[in-house]
Amino acid sequence: MKKSNIKTLEQFKDQNYGKKGTAKRDSLEMGYDTFKIGALIQEARIEKGMTQEELAIKCGTTKSYISRIENNIKEVRISTLQKIVELGFGGQLQLSIKF
Repeated sequence: MKKSNIKTLEQFKDQNYGKKGTAKRDSLEMGYDTFKIGALIQEARIEKGMTQEELAIKCGTTKSYISRIENNIKEVRISTLQKIVELGFGGQLQLSIKF
């Protein structure tokens, strides 16, 4: 029987970026969180049928700023994220901390 070379995502990250808590791994995880926020904003905007410009006007910011957040060029502050979710989408921002 042939040994499988298939790895889980966690095994891949452990092997290539180190265990959780190491600088290289923490940097990778932080980058993923930034990407995830941008992707979530873009997904919600599209689901609401809004353009970047329409969202920006509702939030009191610019189209280019929304674009930079969605494309992970700009990290978003929690206060700005709250404006996007509440004023732009009419939703409620919920944060959680996991240990």
